[in-house]
Amino acid sequence: MTTKEAILKSLDELKGLSNYMEIHDHIIQNGYYDFGTAKTPPATISAQLGEFIRNGDTRVKRIKQENGSYSYYLTKNESEIGIEVLTGSSEITEPIKTKRKTYNERDLHRLLSSYLKNTKIYSKTIFHEQSKYGKDNNQIWTHPDMVGIKFLNLHTKVSQNFLKSINRIDTFKLSSYEIKKEINSDSELKKAYFQAVSNSSWTNYGYLVAFEFSDSLSDEMERLNQSFGIGIIELNSNPYQSKILFPANYRELDFKTIDKLCKINKEFEQFIEQTDKLMTAQERYYKSTEKELDEFCDKYFENDTEIENYCRDKNIPIAN
Repeated sequence: MTTKEAILKSLDELKGLSNYMEIHDHIIQNGYYDFGTAKTPPATISAQLGEFIRNGDTRVKRIKQENGSYSYYLTKNESEIGIEVLTGSSEITEPIKTKRKTYNERDLHRLLSSYLKNTKIYSKTIFHEQSKYGKDNNQIWTHPDMVGIKFLNLHTKVSQNFLKSINRIDTFKLSSYEIKKEINSDSELKKAYFQAVSNSSWTNYGYLVAFEFSDSLSDEMERLNQSFGIGIIELNSNPYQSKILFPANYRELDFKTIDKLCKINKEFEQFIEQTDKLMTAQERYYKSTEKELDEFCDKYFENDTEIENYCRDKNIPIAN
């Protein structure tokens, strides 16, 4: 029996709506397929379910749950499941809603930090609740959710020192990231985008990041990007499959605002201090200083198993 046949047989026996983990467990329990030495059988099932949909296989259908994950069923069992369940128009759907858990926005930070680390960007979450705004508590859009820095990959220490002596700014690029779980409407897009515009004015590159964008927003995202220059990143549960939908425009650093951010947020100040420390480190201390910066910044995943376990633990929908 192939994985396809095992999935179809399991869906037929399960009758109702089933997610990829429930289908996987059913296959294992009944011995329908031997995954052998495969490290991530659930991911295999998830990928195969996605293939049914992408290839237009009419035997399998899916619906999107409130938390963004998908449930699958056989088309021939549609009448038995009930149109109320599939459309969400009956109280029958209530147990599904209450049973399923969703993730927090900050659970996405580790996915983003892993994506950025893979592009040689050190990133750090900036907790706005720790900022000291004084008497003005309306400055919630002062700084982004995460900041990042990328150092130029110069080949020799001589060229590094020469460039530093001319202009230290050219040895690094700062970026900022405003993160959202999902953006489904034009109003949500504009609010999130202009929040990113507001809190990224000081940096070289500013980005709006979301785990899910509605397909209908593509034209408006392009218009906003062309008008204001904030880039847009679509985050994936496999962070290495995340992609820049629209690139950010380069801007000169605003040191006055950077100074302000250092004053109101201790972690941002420490991030800038660690950056400066690495840029001014003597060659013999460079590796240890680089390690210190790496440990100060956000954690990132070491392997695919960590990613899958994390997403499952945090209830982040795993990409099909």
